[in-house]
Amino acid sequence: MSRDITIAAAAYPLDWFESWDAYEAKIGAWVAEAARKGGQLLVFPEYGAMELASLGGAEVAADLEAALAHVAGLRGRMETLFARMAAQYEVHILAPSGPVIEGGRRLNRASLFGPDGLIGHQDKAIMTRFEREIWHVDAGQGLTLFDTSLGRIGVAICYDSEFPLLARALAEAGAEILLVPSCTDTVAGYNRVRIGAMARALENQCVAVQAPTVGDALWCPAVDENRGAAALFAPPDGQWPESGVIAQGEADSPGWVIATVDLGRVETSRREGAVLPFEHWSEQSDAIRSVRIARENPGPI
Repeated sequence: MSRDITIAAAAYPLDWFESWDAYEAKIGAWVAEAARKGGQLLVFPEYGAMELASLGGAEVAADLEAALAHVAGLRGRMETLFARMAAQYEVHILAPSGPVIEGGRRLNRASLFGPDGLIGHQDKAIMTRFEREIWHVDAGQGLTLFDTSLGRIGVAICYDSEFPLLARALAEAGAEILLVPSCTDTVAGYNRVRIGAMARALENQCVAVQAPTVGDALWCPAVDENRGAAALFAPPDGQWPESGVIAQGEADSPGWVIATVDLGRVETSRREGAVLPFEHWSEQSDAIRSVRIARENPGPI
């Protein structure tokens, strides 16, 4: 049975704002454009919320600690805005992730909103070196499966997409779509996340959606350079494009990448695919119980 859903992935530039009204105007324009083009699920990037550091002024934005604290302080206001946007346009939105401070712990959180308000959130599970060694952001606890009217959704924030067991746990819980908001400052970093997202789509026979930050924000050292391209990926099988790429934007080019996917194909792929990695996943455990070492004997030299 066909289950079409139109997904919009943002390649999102970080801007400087002189006022909250300017930020609201930007978000309103982005959401309105995606909705006008038929988007039902809108995906914003990792650390997209860090542009709110500009509202603290140049000195705050340029200081890692101060920028994080300032953006965390605006979290409630930002969530109110995205809840209103989701209700106004009757869409689902994964809002830009950003810092929250709970019980003295710093977390990198992405929240999902539907037309009726906040559905829930996912905290990043595994921190990069920058996050753990310099910014001192803490790992989130646990994973969330979002069971929505559009379909069952999991979120793997940037680096999390490079760890297959996280996505696997979400897929086994029922996830059909894996959202991968990202923030990377090099082409290599972008490609690590892109390859991770594609691999997770292959292994779990699901749709993966990458939404990156793009462009420069030199006024905030935490997010000063941003590289990437928005894209939707699928397992390269008979139900999907042979490349595994449903749609992909130009590198470092701001805007939405929008495509309609049939989630019914996820179930069909898992049942009838040319290969069945989702079903055969458990067979790995038998193969890896022991590792033999075969040494070459070079003989006399």
